[in-house]
Amino acid sequence: MSNRSTLGDRICRMRKFLPHATLFGLATLLAACNTSGVYDDVPTNASAGSSTNIASLTAVIEANPGDAAAYSTRGIAYGQAGKLDKAVEDFDRALQLNPQSYQTWANRALVLRRMGRDQEAVTDYTRAINIKPDYDVAYVGRGNIYRQQGNYSAALADFNSVITRDSSDARAFYNRGLIYQAQNQHQRAIEDFATAIGLNPKASAPYIARGISYLAVNDPNAANADLSMAVNLDRDSAVAWANRGVALEMLGNTQDARRSYTRAITLENSNKIAREGLGRIGQV
Repeated sequence: MSNRSTLGDRICRMRKFLPHATLFGLATLLAACNTSGVYDDVPTNASAGSSTNIASLTAVIEANPGDAAAYSTRGIAYGQAGKLDKAVEDFDRALQLNPQSYQTWANRALVLRRMGRDQEAVTDYTRAINIKPDYDVAYVGRGNIYRQQGNYSAALADFNSVITRDSSDARAFYNRGLIYQAQNQHQRAIEDFATAIGLNPKASAPYIARGISYLAVNDPNAANADLSMAVNLDRDSAVAWANRGVALEMLGNTQDARRSYTRAITLENSNKIAREGLGRIGQV
């Protein structure tokens, strides 16, 4: 009983800090580019844009100037290499040659989204969906834009559409969970993150998100378990380290909390959760 009481006291003492900490962590999580495999909307690969690879793809185009797929393939390489303007040019040409390619519409949408041209990206995703109404990639991509714009009803409609057709799509459950989390429906969020984890246990993002929701419902033990798993999967996530520090601080483990906060600041010097945490427990 005494341990439970002590934990309850710690949670009560920290409760005034938690809303700010977890909301900041959520905002950072939503704004950050997730780097966990299936959650990468636009994977990057600088080598895809190497002169050798581009020369090879260009040779294919020169030999087949009317081949839409050749332009699309080079556009994907440019996009992965971060050469976004060139990627759009190739996708434009591919769509001129084959306007029924729903994959190309979605690929151009990914690049437009990276360029900050969200409305154009939504239009492209919608074109892809009109051509292939069960194309889940386009629904998830469009839903993510709606979610980031705060248009939760439209985003939920897209994610629910995917889940209804394919209950094994981890991205749809994860992103729907982020909406529930933003709406403070943390139990529903936790359920969706759990499903996403079950479907793709090697991705760190849903562990981070579920850990943040566990903090919001004052369950530091569960939060610490998730956030510890997250930092094992992604050692460079400042959000995970900072929120792990919050969980450890709530549990009274100030030494490990200090280490987590310090690691977060090393990765992201301006991390507010970590800086406030060290302000509470002090630096060695």
